[in-house]
Amino acid sequence: MGKVFANSKDLSRELDLVRSQPPVGRKVVFTNGCFDILHLGHVRYLKEARALGDYLVVGLNSDQSVKSLKGPTRPVQSEDARAEILAALSCVDAVAIFSEQTAENLISDVKPDIYVKGGDYTVHTIIEAPIVLAYGGVVKVLKFTPGFSTSSIIEKMKS
Repeated sequence: MGKVFANSKDLSRELDLVRSQPPVGRKVVFTNGCFDILHLGHVRYLKEARALGDYLVVGLNSDQSVKSLKGPTRPVQSEDARAEILAALSCVDAVAIFSEQTAENLISDVKPDIYVKGGDYTVHTIIEAPIVLAYGGVVKVLKFTPGFSTSSIIEKMKS
């Protein structure tokens, strides 16, 4: 089961330990999002992200951050519930909650080897990409699983 971190300093200390233990040179993969209602698209995406390296960190938008991005009716689940659900997935090693709308500050602190986003982005539309590329990290866009989104699940539940 993955660990949940409330701040980037504790996560950074954890990653220092991970990177220093044999085999040295383990690759840290990072992704981020709201993950409000976990669905098959999320699970496939997270498994694919984890397969790119040795340790997967998920940056999780806080409740306030989700509300500012998605509107007053979101999130459906609290940040604590979303973090625990993500941490329970075997492919997720750590979850870090962040309060900003983007993960730029968290990425600057953590400096993952590989930063991934879903197929609804391009490298050029990822706000965090320049930070990752500036310190020599890699940015990857993973496959999008069509037909799965939290918004569509919410709409289906309403009808």
